Amino acid sequence: MSTVNTDTSFAHPALFYRSEGEYTDRTVTFVREGLAAGEPVAVAVPGPNLELIRAGLGTEARDVSFLDMTEAGRNPGRIIPGVLRAFADAHAHERVRIIGEPIWAGRSAAEYPACAQHEALINAAFAGRSATILCPYDETRLDADVLADAFVTHPTVIAGGHRRASETYDWRAVVARYNEPLGPAPHADVFAFGAGELPHARHFAVGRATSLGLAERRLQDAELAVAELTTNSVIHGGGHGTLAIWAEAGQVVCEVRDSGRLTDPLAGRRPPEHGQIGGRGLLLVHYVADLVRVHTTEDGTTVRFYLSL
Repeated sequence: MSTVNTDTSFAHPALFYRSEGEYTDRTVTFVREGLAAGEPVAVAVPGPNLELIRAGLGTEARDVSFLDMTEAGRNPGRIIPGVLRAFADAHAHERVRIIGEPIWAGRSAAEYPACAQHEALINAAFAGRSATILCPYDETRLDADVLADAFVTHPTVIAGGHRRASETYDWRAVVARYNEPLGPAPHADVFAFGAGELPHARHFAVGRATSLGLAERRLQDAELAVAELTTNSVIHGGGHGTLAIWAEAGQVVCEVRDSGRLTDPLAGRRPPEHGQIGGRGLLLVHYVADLVRVHTTEDGTTVRFYLSL
């Protein structure tokens, strides 16, 4: 029988590694320490690294939950609610131990700012929670700017076998820095909407997405995301907004702009509370989209989501 865990400290170290051998040694040791302490352990890393850890653990792998981060965390915005919080909340009375690797070589320039914000927001999402979340970074394949950001988003860094406190840790600074203008929408079809045009906005999005080649199985995702965002604009964003849609780099991109402002940095990244009514719109968008980018200022908010063709 589980007992209530009174340790509410949260640890969030970054692990810098330079080889498969170092990666396997450090991560397997981390997992085994958790298992020895009786902690539930989850590993959410890209597929090849997942297999390194699984092989390194041998028969102990059966006691660990494994997720391929390239699938579960394709959209960085759903990692906190759908991976980290989902596991931690399933073991609410125990200290949990998680390896999460959301940043790997091959992440696009559009994806990276969302990844960096995700890493920063883990600190807010898990403040006061009984958890240790280790985030590996490949020193040989990731850009220097990415590694520098890891020092800002993690209070502790492990490199070369040595653990030290980060002198540049300031997660709020990363959230603010990547709250950046999203740039123009190239060759976009645009639809202005108010409360009376919400059904027309959905039909507009589905029609344009179809003409751009979005697979039929994803049209429902596009319609749901547009419905949630345009409804949010009417209720919380000044009563009206604009919807734009276009194709870019093998993806259909939808963007909703309005005059509202998001003041909660964790908006859309919290699992709903039991019995909660409303407040799930941006969360649903994170779940159905391959990527979500947000820019918010005093003058308004832009939410852009991507669906792969």
